[in-house]
Amino acid sequence: MKPYPLLLEPVTKSPIWGGTRLLSEWKIPSQAPTIGEAWVLSVRKAEQNTIANGEWAGKRIGEVIAQYGAQETDFPLLVKLLDAKENLSVQVHPDDAYASRVENDRGKTEMWHILEADEGSELIMGLREGVSRADFANAVRAGKTELVLNHIRVHAGETYFIPAGMPHAIGKGILLAEIQQNCDLTYRIWDYNRLGKDGKPRELHVEKALDVVRPFTAEEVENLRYQSKPEADRKTVLAVCPQFCVERMEITKKTDLPEKRGVFHLLCVQGKGKLFCGGSSYPVTRGSSYLLPPETGISASGKMTILLSEA
Repeated sequence: MKPYPLLLEPVTKSPIWGGTRLLSEWKIPSQAPTIGEAWVLSVRKAEQNTIANGEWAGKRIGEVIAQYGAQETDFPLLVKLLDAKENLSVQVHPDDAYASRVENDRGKTEMWHILEADEGSELIMGLREGVSRADFANAVRAGKTELVLNHIRVHAGETYFIPAGMPHAIGKGILLAEIQQNCDLTYRIWDYNRLGKDGKPRELHVEKALDVVRPFTAEEVENLRYQSKPEADRKTVLAVCPQFCVERMEITKKTDLPEKRGVFHLLCVQGKGKLFCGGSSYPVTRGSSYLLPPETGISASGKMTILLSEA
């Protein structure tokens, strides 16, 4: 079968901090009254996307990549939309070395592209100036985590790189796209003493978190606010790292997309249009998620903003 752009059905989750914007504004379907996470590209066993178009319609994405000799564990990318009506827990992710040794998994480096942000919205990234790793450990064990965290005011359109080992959290009022390694290892450090949906405190992973945390300074954190690099055709490089690269493209006329050799994903975050590939066209609206075939001529038209991720 000739490869074609695979339209993916999102897998939704409704954590206690989730909102309604992905339902009401983005029209992402769910039976739940809120959506905190829409996994728009995932091959993880419990959260695999189903293909919604073409000859593979109804198949899970893992079945398709297996046809080309790849395993689910080989797949490098995970892409989500997150809508935070309330603060997310303060957490940290391990790097590849620790995750392989302790969890038999890969580590988790990620990036956030802010799509919507209420006035005054904040991220937590790293520690306050002068706070050492030992200071952080003492604060966590004393229940004073909030006192040592570094807060950053954010706005729509900004991009932040979150390396493994950095304490971080998404604040309330933010909707963002998260592009990350294919890993869901999270060590929760602090959760505001709130209860989960079962009425019990949510589990913390303090000792593992303290194993992997690094005390990023305010200056280091500022350098992780990714500086956009405008290029031709209104293309902007958002992030480049060994694990993935991400570009944003503003489509206003028929435009050829770059040809990639690896895993190549498209997420529409604004507007609508079409993709053209192999003599066929594919509709795109806000929230549309396509896994694109590598090394294939694909063009796009319409008025839309898309995020292109490659790994």
